[in-house]
This record gives sequence, C-alpha cells and structure tokens, in this order.
Amino acid sequence: MLFAGIYNKMMGWAAHPYAERYLIGVSIFESIFFPVPTALMVAPMAMARPERAVRIALVATTMSVLGGVVGYYLGYFAIHLIEPFIHEVGYWDKYMTAQRWFEQWGFWAVVIAGFSPIPFKLFTLSAGALNMALLPFILAAIVGRAAHFFLVSLSMAWAGPKMEPVVRKYIEWLGWATVILAALLIYFH
Repeated sequence: MLFAGIYNKMMGWAAHPYAERYLIGVSIFESIFFPVPTALMVAPMAMARPERAVRIALVATTMSVLGGVVGYYLGYFAIHLIEPFIHEVGYWDKYMTAQRWFEQWGFWAVVIAGFSPIPFKLFTLSAGALNMALLPFILAAIVGRAAHFFLVSLSMAWAGPKMEPVVRKYIEWLGWATVILAALLIYFH
C-alpha cells in the first residue's frame, strides 16, 4: 500500500517534536525535486494541532515558494543538466506539458500548478528555463501555494482529529484518485 506508507510516515513526522522543521524541509525540497507532496504533512499537522493551522500553512507556503525560487534558478542556469534526469525519472511528458502551459497561460500556469496536485517542481524549473520574469513567478507561486496550503490546513483543522480515521481508512483511494485526477488534467491540457 503506497499511500498508506507515505501517510503513516507523514503522521509520524507530524507528531514529532521537530515537526515544523520537517515541514520546512519537505516544503523546500518538494518544490525542487522531492516526490512527496507537502500537503501530506500539512494535513496531519493541522489535524493534530488545529490551533496552529494558520502557522502551519504559512510555513509551508513560505518555504515552498523559497524552494520554488531555487527550482526557478536551477531551471534558469542548469536546465541542460537537469533535463536528462527529468527524462530518466519519467517526468518528461509532464515537463513538456508544463512548458506548453507556460506558453499558453504564463503567470496563471504557476498559480494553477501551485494550487493543484500537479508536481510544482516541474513548473519551477520550467519558469526558469523559459525565462519567466522572477517577480511574477514569485507572486504566482505565493498565490497558488497559499491557496493550496491554507485550504488543506484550515479544512483539516476544522475537521480535527475526528477526520483522521476517515482519511486513514480511505488514504489509498484518495491517493490514487489524486494521481488519476492530475494525470487527466495534464493529459487533457
């Protein structure tokens, strides 16, 4: 069970005394290369500590945008070194989709990617590789990531601990549904 293992690991991290430090690391690295979505840590942290939901969302947003800027500069300065790796790990089609979205929607592509389950890292790299202006990139990342993390954090804080058994029961279904939804969004755009 793929998503149950990830969920259990994130629940363990969320309960750890250094949970916020883990959240900082996950948020930064998820925007560059880490395959585990930050929301998988935000949700259990907000369920466990509803009074800290706004802080959790703010930390995740800030660090994700910071990681996005690192990804942007990697795309800007080193995309020729990164593209073979993107191809090797099977993200090439998604990367090409990200580039098409930039050509079509520019600023809004980053906002959509920041909010959706689409791998944000592909958009951070693409923004740099396609020379998107840095300030609009940062603003779009803030809007998209804040919308995403505040929605997850506040809804989990509102649902509270009573929601955790439901999430645990349906985590595999929810995880695969998210993957399928992301694949459909990428395929049809």
